[in-house]
Amino acid sequence: MPSKRCYFHPDCKSFVFGLPRDAGLREQWLKFMFNSVPDNYNPNLAVCAAHFTEDSFQNLHEFNAGFAQRLLLKDGAVPTLKAEAAVYGTQPYSPKVRLCAAHFTKDSFLNLGEYNAGYTQRLLLKNGAVPTLVGQSGASESKRQQKSTTIDLQYSLQYSLMVPKKSTENGVEDSTGSSDEDTDICDQDSVASSVDSIAEEMFMDGLDSILDQPSPDLYPPEEDCDSEASLQQRKRFRLSSTSSAADGGGRESGNYDLSGVSSERWHNSDEADVEPLQLDFSPVQEPGPKFLPSKCSSPLQFFQLLFSKTMLQTIVAHTNDYGAKCRERKGKVWENICQNDLKSYIALVIYMGMFKCSSLADYWSVSQHFSLSFPAKIMSCQKFRSISKSLHLSDSREDEMNSFRRGTSAYERLGKIQPLYQVIREACKTFFHPFQNITIVERMVTSEARTGLKRCMKNESPNMGYKLFALTDCTCGYTWDFFIYEGKSCTSQSEGLSYESVMALVDENMLGSGYKLFVDKFYTSPTLFRDLLCKKIWACGPVWANRTGFPETTVNSLTRNAPRGTMRWIRNNKLLFVEWKDSQKVQMCSTFHKAYEGDTVQRKVKGDAHRTLVEVPIPAAVLDYNKNMEAVDPPNCITGHYRALHKPKKWYQCVFYHFLDITVENAFIMQELMAKRKDMKPLTRKAFLEVLILELTEMGPQDSAPVSSAPSSVVLQ
Repeated sequence: MPSKRCYFHPDCKSFVFGLPRDAGLREQWLKFMFNSVPDNYNPNLAVCAAHFTEDSFQNLHEFNAGFAQRLLLKDGAVPTLKAEAAVYGTQPYSPKVRLCAAHFTKDSFLNLGEYNAGYTQRLLLKNGAVPTLVGQSGASESKRQQKSTTIDLQYSLQYSLMVPKKSTENGVEDSTGSSDEDTDICDQDSVASSVDSIAEEMFMDGLDSILDQPSPDLYPPEEDCDSEASLQQRKRFRLSSTSSAADGGGRESGNYDLSGVSSERWHNSDEADVEPLQLDFSPVQEPGPKFLPSKCSSPLQFFQLLFSKTMLQTIVAHTNDYGAKCRERKGKVWENICQNDLKSYIALVIYMGMFKCSSLADYWSVSQHFSLSFPAKIMSCQKFRSISKSLHLSDSREDEMNSFRRGTSAYERLGKIQPLYQVIREACKTFFHPFQNITIVERMVTSEARTGLKRCMKNESPNMGYKLFALTDCTCGYTWDFFIYEGKSCTSQSEGLSYESVMALVDENMLGSGYKLFVDKFYTSPTLFRDLLCKKIWACGPVWANRTGFPETTVNSLTRNAPRGTMRWIRNNKLLFVEWKDSQKVQMCSTFHKAYEGDTVQRKVKGDAHRTLVEVPIPAAVLDYNKNMEAVDPPNCITGHYRALHKPKKWYQCVFYHFLDITVENAFIMQELMAKRKDMKPLTRKAFLEVLILELTEMGPQDSAPVSSAPSSVVLQ
């Protein structure tokens, strides 16, 4: 089937959107194109993204950062821009053309240093790299270039197209995705394997292939990289055990351009530091719950703010459709479920997280002494298992159409969760605004399924799963926004995955100015912190000593055998770098702290006979970081036990249960904050879940004795 083309830009086949199905909305599109609704028109008419304003797209921010492959229009979006804009789409080229590395300058490659050191087998081009050398020079002088190293022109061009460009005059950014109708062939797997030769391996270890300099201490060539000792050495530590890869690792190398980094000596704690300029905290909206209905008081009402009845009904319709098709193949009849059945199913999943049995069958045990009566009163075990197997979030017909696009740039990896995915994200941002202290956290959704989205966090869990990046409030733990990491070929390589993931979530236009962002070692970089400061957002976090931009100087630096509590600091304009000796060496970077403000912390220090508790100095950046990050330690997943018993084979079902975790947790946090705002005693977490289960199943104390009755004094009015 030929690709659709833009009505105004016939040469454009990418970023194209066809006429909507809704008749009223279709008329508005036609009026935009023809100034009036014609009697006869081609139903395959389309317009490109250049004719829509920025607020017409669901995922423009993530798309520009490289975390989505195509743009998604919001429901009811109408084109309004008729001015000529950039024509999107690839330029014609021959996929057979190949150039060797000798035609590129040395600064055209991402990993020339690693390649020369023998840490990778393939050279990777920077985005936008252009061959300029006709003779045999440049990268051909590489130490390991005994044989010809060729660069596939098709890979080079497609890799360049993945990089988002600056916004056009019409306000629509020139990005890298495509619409549903774009069927130009783009072999995702082949491109991804090229990009991933080193980047993905470093990502698994908590490193960034762009920002982290190669260090023999991190990846020694003679060491078996798969050995247990190697994995332990490369493990990404939390701040409680942070240390540099080696003492001074990555700082003695002079092969990297660290322009702008101070070359002066490290200062002692008794040397005065300059108080950094404090920004005013000016959020776009008042922090905390917002836009809540006046009668919103019960756990179910808070839950339905984020997980609406409309979405429940949509999931019911898709589940019935999918279940009927599956049963029809086996010659069986599917019994349709209703919205109350789905609510009861969700209630039982939450219930199983509170009361853990060794198998699903145990919840419906008929034993006289060891049975649980509640699940059997809600629904039968057979019906529960039936819903579990057939749970579906998207239209089966659209799934089939999307499957035909596999291997093309129009294929949508997240198509099976897209409806719920966007609704949950928007709801979480609509009914809450973060307080001043925020952080970016990574979460893992474990599953038995195998797809291209699967990622592993080696230091968190030996299991494979789907990785989510989430912006979380440090004050209460509310998940304000998140996105799913789609894979290696979807991200921009201009600044690195850690940089792009933060920029995709931290939107100063949605948040405001004066926010304090706390991040861990994977994200912290001088480049990121400077750019955040330009957006009037402070940042603080531990930093790798070999990360690009970390001070090179070793004059008066912290020694390996320094006593506990010893610190050193160095300031580079608005960036503060601190080294502090705890049980191990800790390195911090901050844009809003002084080096030392007289704070102390208790530590056990080895004496002559035994350890004694003493007060040791601690930098303000370390103290503030620990205080805020402790508040966002992830709680036990509400649906985790059920997933362990059920072991869902479909990846989108696992993501659904994680969305359910986010929804229930956010609903509990909003209930807690609203109760405190009204000077009332909030429900405890356990009482909140118990009441939510009873309300989802439409059972009251008169129908079934609650798991534990909540006192009337704590029920919100």
